[in-house]
Amino acid sequence: MSSHDTEPDTPAAVTVRCQDNRAVTVRLRAPSRPDEDRVRYAVEASAPGLAIRVDEVVAWNRGAGLAAFLEELAADFRGWDGQRVWQTDDRDLTVSAVFRSGGHVGLTWTLRPWRSAAGGWEASVTTWLDAGEQTSALAADVRGFLTQQDGARG
Repeated sequence: MSSHDTEPDTPAAVTVRCQDNRAVTVRLRAPSRPDEDRVRYAVEASAPGLAIRVDEVVAWNRGAGLAAFLEELAADFRGWDGQRVWQTDDRDLTVSAVFRSGGHVGLTWTLRPWRSAAGGWEASVTTWLDAGEQTSALAADVRGFLTQQDGARG
């Protein structure tokens, strides 16, 4: 069962689906490049009874981005102890990863817009995928998504 998809009808999106519950999804979509140093994109997460969106997550073009984080997880497909965490500089998106016996990776996606504003909110969903091929394919899809030019598949 695939745990992530690049949807052909949405040219600039990567969707991660939980293998344990296909109703739990995270979607990265609508990337734009305000300049050569940054990529802005939206993140949507859904689960039964939950639908959330952050419209403007900013990724800086540095080596330690989300794609690199996912590539490191894929390289360690035999597992690790504890939790690994990546977050944007603004902390509006945090992804934490744990390894579960049987070769599964749990990715908890936490969205936290307006983190400094009164009345801000935070919500998380967890997607589970196979540690090897599915995590590698997701890392490659995310790298392609983050390096494409304004809406064009790259």
